[in-house]
Amino acid sequence: MSTKAEIIAFMQQEFPQSSISILEVKDRGSVVQLEVGDTHLRPGGTVSGPTLMTVADLALYVAIFGVIGIVPLAVTTNININFMRKPAADKAIVGVCKLLKIGRSLAVGEVFIYSDGMVDPVAHVMGTYSIPTKSNHS
Repeated sequence: MSTKAEIIAFMQQEFPQSSISILEVKDRGSVVQLEVGDTHLRPGGTVSGPTLMTVADLALYVAIFGVIGIVPLAVTTNININFMRKPAADKAIVGVCKLLKIGRSLAVGEVFIYSDGMVDPVAHVMGTYSIPTKSNHS
């Protein structure tokens, strides 16, 4: 199990280009946030799909680290996103993750994505991560 501070330090070291903030690391879950800028927008004044997927993917990664510790070689094996409504172009994007299963080799979780301040989610994501065996990361 890793703490929020440990995960933040790892992310700053390994992904200094990321502008996603880790707000919470909780029991089998996480909350992350991205301040939306011009580079995250697509024509029509909405947040791009790849941006929403990035937020969801990181929320899953962080939640998994909170349970199993920092395992850099844990990787996404599947991600499915349902876009439900238009995100606000002038609000932060918030990803709220809940892990549904943590096994020896796979982790499955869901992420609801919100525009900050909105009650209803803008997207719902299901993701699966492959967790390397101990021999690969010990």
